[in-house]
Amino acid sequence: CSTLSKKLLGCQLVRKLQDGSLVAGTIVETEAYLGGDDKASHSCNNKVTERNRAMFMAPGTAYVYQIYGMHFCFNISSRGDGAAVLIRALQPTYGISQMTTLRLSGKQKSKTNTRMTVEKLCNGPAKLCQALSIDKGFNCIDLCKSEDLWIQPKQLDNQIELVSAKRIGVDYAGNYWASQPLRFYVKDNRCVSVIAKNIVTS
Repeated sequence: CSTLSKKLLGCQLVRKLQDGSLVAGTIVETEAYLGGDDKASHSCNNKVTERNRAMFMAPGTAYVYQIYGMHFCFNISSRGDGAAVLIRALQPTYGISQMTTLRLSGKQKSKTNTRMTVEKLCNGPAKLCQALSIDKGFNCIDLCKSEDLWIQPKQLDNQIELVSAKRIGVDYAGNYWASQPLRFYVKDNRCVSVIAKNIVTS
């Protein structure tokens, strides 16, 4: 799962919208959720529920869940029972105007949000789902076969310097799991959601 989290950095997440247009972004931040003993994982202790069943499906299955009753988070199942990778941030690369429209939909049109910068479009898991119009309808789909949402591999010569840090918002899991360096992001990328103070580079 940690390996997949790192390998996804630099790949493109591509979404084909209902009108046939494409929006896409480079994956620049991920988090690994290991399942099993990982107390921050929805699948801790290998407990299978209707909500998390995608985490126990074949690697490459989309796991989309809702938070706060209104936002969505997009994950990809990995090897290992209950393991999945949360996609935390993208660097928008294609269809930026459509992304901006989708991000602003349902929001109060103020001078602040109508001037939303590219760096702010997808710098968080809920933001990127809104920008790419990803919702629960994508839960449990096979990303290797989907014609509406897929991962475009990065070029082999695309060298990336990675940063490892603790995950965001998992203090409930206890000190050990909350402090594990299971968040990975592209060093110095302006689209990353949170820049860590204590980092490990690779």
